[in-house]
Amino acid sequence: MTILKSKTIFVIEDDPGISFVLSELLEGEGFKVQVAENGVVALELLQKHGVPSLILLDMIMPKMNGWEFAKEFTEKYDHLCPIIAMTAAADAKQRAKDINAVDLIEKPFDFDKFLATIKKHITV
Repeated sequence: MTILKSKTIFVIEDDPGISFVLSELLEGEGFKVQVAENGVVALELLQKHGVPSLILLDMIMPKMNGWEFAKEFTEKYDHLCPIIAMTAAADAKQRAKDINAVDLIEKPFDFDKFLATIKKHITV
């Protein structure tokens, strides 16, 4: 399986407004961004484009949620890149732990904190 060039991030998020804002913010910081609206589309992107440097994963999505995606990703690709969970849930830390995420970004986002978290985990 191909690992994409450094600084490539997959944003797996079903809210188009959130994925747009995150894409704009990340691209403004020099990252290449691929967006998927659910885990099914994300797995298709992985098949087509290879494994990114980092995955930002919303937990609650239609068709294939964050838990299901993380399980499939780990089975197919092991831990080739870090996953950061994104959620507004009260039990956010547990959700991140459930999928062995390297970190957690809680919604609503603080953009400075968001970028600091991304930069902490991506290999440049």
